[in-house]
Amino acid sequence: MHIWLKRTAVFTFATGMLVYVHCALAQQYPARPIRIVAASSPGSGPDVIARLIAQKLTERLGQQVVVDNRAGVGGNLGAEAVARAAPDGYTLLLAMASQAIGMTLYKKLSYDLGRDFAAIAPVASTPFILTTHLSLPATSVKGLIALAKARPGELLLGSGGAGTPPHLCAEMFKAHARISFVHVPYKGITPALTDVQSGQLHFAFSSVPAAMPFVRSARLRALAVTTLQRSALVPDVPSVAETLPGFEALGWYGLVAPAGTPQAVIERLHAVTQSAVGAPGLIEQLRNQGAEPMQGTSASFGAFIGAEIKKWGDAVKDVEAGPE
Repeated sequence: MHIWLKRTAVFTFATGMLVYVHCALAQQYPARPIRIVAASSPGSGPDVIARLIAQKLTERLGQQVVVDNRAGVGGNLGAEAVARAAPDGYTLLLAMASQAIGMTLYKKLSYDLGRDFAAIAPVASTPFILTTHLSLPATSVKGLIALAKARPGELLLGSGGAGTPPHLCAEMFKAHARISFVHVPYKGITPALTDVQSGQLHFAFSSVPAAMPFVRSARLRALAVTTLQRSALVPDVPSVAETLPGFEALGWYGLVAPAGTPQAVIERLHAVTQSAVGAPGLIEQLRNQGAEPMQGTSASFGAFIGAEIKKWGDAVKDVEAGPE
């Protein structure tokens, strides 16, 4: 009995110390500036999102949160830098869909997006929008699918580059609808949309901000968005899922830290990030960038990243496999 009591006392003491350290760490953090690595160039969409959230975190944490741009190789250079950083909560990554794609697209990576990072919180999602040439005899998703089936392999899809999220979104659409088309990649989405407008291409998937100037000026027709429900960004545009139930393809952004970052730090960052994302001012700023705020626990965001790696990976494999 004496030994059992001693063991119980030691266990109770150790548990109490862990709770004390956890609480103390949460109270002390952050003690110096925090860096968010945005794996994109200054002025790009991801950079703008990173700076919006950095500003709100600075206000809430009482420490400067700065953005460090590390563009290159589909977002991999920035992710690699954060994966190698100390797991202390002072170097974070604005993770995004292109890095989930990269897990399959690039054969040799020095990091694993699911294994080498601890999920903190989702920040925003960006739907894609399907637009067509005005003269195309298809004014709905159902009509476009019927046209593609009547003219197999004849319709031309424009994209901002092979392997980009909008291109792979189109490949998901092709698989769900069981149609075929010819992919024409461009160096950027604007020239692709310009050629859809001129009639050299038939349709394209793109970000909402890229397409809407063409739609508002009646140079392109907006058929659908790729959210499960209609998007607040373009509430009058149907979702693809209204024709193809369950179809969803999103760009997304969220904060992650190197694996091994203390749980107390993760919880502190999660709380302030979700508070910031839910603030009306930031919601409006995100929507001005063509993004919708995202909410969720750290655990659900980690599961989301895992699901996205598989979803986009399947699309990459379908492209690499080529036509049947």
